[in-house]
Amino acid sequence: MARRKAGLTRRQRRLFRLARTVALAAVLVTGGVWWSGDDDPAAPLPAAGADAKSAPAGADAPAGDGGERGAGPKDGARSRADGGEVRTPASASAAHPAKPAPAPAPLSRSRPTLLAVPAITIEAPVLDLALDRKGQLGVPPVDDPEKAGWYARGPAPGERGTAVMVGHRDTLTGPAVFLDLGSLGPGNTVRVARADGRVAVFTVDKVRTYRKAAFPDKEVYGSTGRPELRLLTCGGSYDRGSGYDANIVVFAHLTGVDRTI
Repeated sequence: MARRKAGLTRRQRRLFRLARTVALAAVLVTGGVWWSGDDDPAAPLPAAGADAKSAPAGADAPAGDGGERGAGPKDGARSRADGGEVRTPASASAAHPAKPAPAPAPLSRSRPTLLAVPAITIEAPVLDLALDRKGQLGVPPVDDPEKAGWYARGPAPGERGTAVMVGHRDTLTGPAVFLDLGSLGPGNTVRVARADGRVAVFTVDKVRTYRKAAFPDKEVYGSTGRPELRLLTCGGSYDRGSGYDANIVVFAHLTGVDRTI
């Protein structure tokens, strides 16, 4: 009988098993990479030296990363990413509103010639008025209801102090110049042309109705130290025997000077 060949040594068997294990591992790893590449690829790792918080393209930038990938806060919003409070331009302007235009300097004395109130379509010639025998301010003649009157012994419109102008609400013949005076409100303007060619522009502060029996003379006629204007007419309830029981008063102050009415 022929002699069998000698078997592999123990060392050779160990080397064979090791080589087989290495080959199998290589096949499994290669197969695993190929499979993952056919489905949902993993996000790439950041390059060497890159910020570990950098997000893939198209992803939302993490809050507080200091980058410029995402849009900034909307106008007027506040960001607390750095632990503080950052104001955007809109909120900054709200915190520091624009300063109002400085008030014009008082004008020198010059009599008014024409009164215009654009909001209620008034353009009325102005005549001078004085106090009557009872010490009360006179009114324009009832037969000329479209004219306004100015208390000529008081400040002129635009001059320092409180200028006073009055007009009828209505007469026996119908509506008069100040029929709609009570409909004015804060922000409306009153323009008064003067003999010196300048137009004093006033802005309405408030409109009040006072009963004649409790009329506040000091509040209406008193000086505030700046150029102001009062427009007065009748208001309240009407009685055929005694007339109206109240007065409507418009309070305004000088806010500009123009050259045309």
